[in-house]
Amino acid sequence: MTDVVSLELVFDDETDSAVRAEWDALVSADLPSQARHRGESNRPHVTLLVRPDLAPFDVAPLEAALPLALRLGAPVLFGRGRNRVIARSVVPTEELLSLHARVHELAGPGADVDHSVPGAWTAHVTLARRVPLERLGDALGVLEERGGEDLAARAVGIRRWDAATKTVTDLVGRGTLESC
Repeated sequence: MTDVVSLELVFDDETDSAVRAEWDALVSADLPSQARHRGESNRPHVTLLVRPDLAPFDVAPLEAALPLALRLGAPVLFGRGRNRVIARSVVPTEELLSLHARVHELAGPGADVDHSVPGAWTAHVTLARRVPLERLGDALGVLEERGGEDLAARAVGIRRWDAATKTVTDLVGRGTLESC
């Protein structure tokens, strides 16, 4: 499923910079990293919803949920086969889970990707994709050397990513960085 639409929670400048520093540390160790993705739309985020298409809906009720304090936790691994995705877990809070459920409620029914629906969602911020199994230890070691601590974070916006047109639209809050 390559041509999808997703809704993504984006961060304030401080959180964005902290995640990008982890991306850069992986690149410095010659490891896969989201920093290698040069697309204009590439930025740290938490995906809230993914589906093949998404009709416009009233996002005004989501304004009250932002800014949202979050905690980025320990690394998590996704995938199967010879490669993995390394991500930072996002510690679930009542506020985060409520926002996630509200996004799905407002968006209405759709052919959501299974792992993005309430009850099956694992909130995370991707650090690296396609990490070979034999390099996982190296990548996790780099992240641990950076301190391995949870990171206080703040979500300030929700954006829409359309993979077919490769466009980003800010929907709620401040979705663009002041300094990038």
